[in-house]
Amino acid sequence: MPHDVSLISTLSAAFALALLLGFAATRLRLPPLVGYLLAGVMIGPATPGFVADVKLSGQLAEIGVMLLMFGVGLHFSVADLMAVRRIAVPGAIVQIAVATALGMVAAHTWEWSLGASVVLGLSLSVASTVVLLKALEARGAVETGNGRIAVGWLVVEDLVMVLVLVLLPVFSGLLLHTDGSAGTSATDPWWVPVVSTLAKVFAFIATMLIVGKRLLPKVLWWVARSGSRELFTLSVVAIAVGVAFGAAKLFDVSFALGAFFAGMMMQESEFSHRAAEESLPLRDAFSVLFFVSVGMLFDPAVLWQAPGKLAVAVAIVMLGKTLAAMALVLLMRYPLNTALTVGVSLAQIGEFSFILASLGVGLGLLHPEGQNLILATALVSIAANSALFAAIGPVLNWARQHSALARRLEARDDPLAELPSSVDQKHLHGQVVIVGHDRLGQDITEQLLAQHLSVVVADERREVVEALRERQIPAVTGDLNDPATLIQAHIARASLLVITRHDTLLTRHLVGIARELNPGIQVVVHAANAEEAQLLQDSLNITACWPDQVMASGLSQQVLARIQRAP
Repeated sequence: MPHDVSLISTLSAAFALALLLGFAATRLRLPPLVGYLLAGVMIGPATPGFVADVKLSGQLAEIGVMLLMFGVGLHFSVADLMAVRRIAVPGAIVQIAVATALGMVAAHTWEWSLGASVVLGLSLSVASTVVLLKALEARGAVETGNGRIAVGWLVVEDLVMVLVLVLLPVFSGLLLHTDGSAGTSATDPWWVPVVSTLAKVFAFIATMLIVGKRLLPKVLWWVARSGSRELFTLSVVAIAVGVAFGAAKLFDVSFALGAFFAGMMMQESEFSHRAAEESLPLRDAFSVLFFVSVGMLFDPAVLWQAPGKLAVAVAIVMLGKTLAAMALVLLMRYPLNTALTVGVSLAQIGEFSFILASLGVGLGLLHPEGQNLILATALVSIAANSALFAAIGPVLNWARQHSALARRLEARDDPLAELPSSVDQKHLHGQVVIVGHDRLGQDITEQLLAQHLSVVVADERREVVEALRERQIPAVTGDLNDPATLIQAHIARASLLVITRHDTLLTRHLVGIARELNPGIQVVVHAANAEEAQLLQDSLNITACWPDQVMASGLSQQVLARIQRAP
């Protein structure tokens, strides 16, 4: 051709192979991410055949990083994190420290430099939020108590890694100096660039909190008033990329941090859900390019040249992190099923590990062998993660049957699993048992209490139950699938059971338990839609409500009230 088409050829090859291999991965019950990485390997310089433009793919990957971090910020919920903060924050920090230490010890035995050891340890310590969310969504477990703890744990990991991405370039000179490769200026102590970088980061954060928090939602509102869908999508992408680029140029911080804060500030807008929905196809497309470009950097030779090192790295990720996380969860008096879920959630590495590895190579801290080792570990751990999730149930059942210790760990002697003796017994006759204390459960609880009705709340989250007990509201925590949870809520003497979770399987299970203990109990449940509500009503003989019905009823009452007041 008369003109250069390297961009077109790179994009077409990347998307076509990513589609084919991503689809093949899903057919094999693997995350599509595995296929995207393998697509990059196939068009990379380490394999024969067509080789894509590495420089172009690197820039496309940078855009992918921006949009990935923008999506993380857009979905970051302080409220969700605070709900599980007592386990997620200390657990994630301790687990990162343990995994980083294990990685550094392994690298030290291989005679790697201190800088390479630090980068390897950090890369092995952080799991992929994308992989976890896909695994939980496939099992309908995102909104469960265990799912929220796992997601909150990984959100804390992401926040720590954002801080690492900011500070690693600053400390790279010190790490290189320790290795004897380079040093800082004699006139500039090591803490000078650290203070300078932190000052720039704080200046950027202050700017975003003072200006961005007010300006970005207004920009979305102004554009939304035009009624143009393409302009709204364009504004979302322009804000994400523009803030990331401006943060790098004006404040000398990473693209990742700028995009993350752009998403956080945009979440303040009433159009945040629409922004997430409109930008999703573009974010997905560039995320695919990011993983393909990462695969292009991978040299498969590491699989047969350093199998021992790969086995150690995989063991750190799939055994070291998992066992450390499980021990921490059990020490915090959570049941064995929660410990297994959190442990398996962390038994893989992903996007932040790739970003850290690329940054380490760029700073001269990590050599290509280390990057290949990290990429190979990611491929193995991600491929095995689905099988580990599928094994949680069988392993837990086997452990309950064959191990007295497992049974004790599953049925923890948790003071929050039983109502305190101070609860007046008159409130435990004819009470309303509410399962789930999310936004809907909160509203129902408050309205019933305002009518001076007796209420007992059952929820999987310890923090929620602790907050309710501080307000002298009877509440118990536990696995909602375990009959003991409803028993401790005194369902046998309740007049009504309210289930706020629109989970059909959980609803059927809870209704069965409740009617076995209290045959005459009335049941009201929250269904996702009219079809599900009708199915539940017909099969279980209960009352089911769905959002559209409740909204229509509320609007009708408002209309009738206004008509009656009209002269």
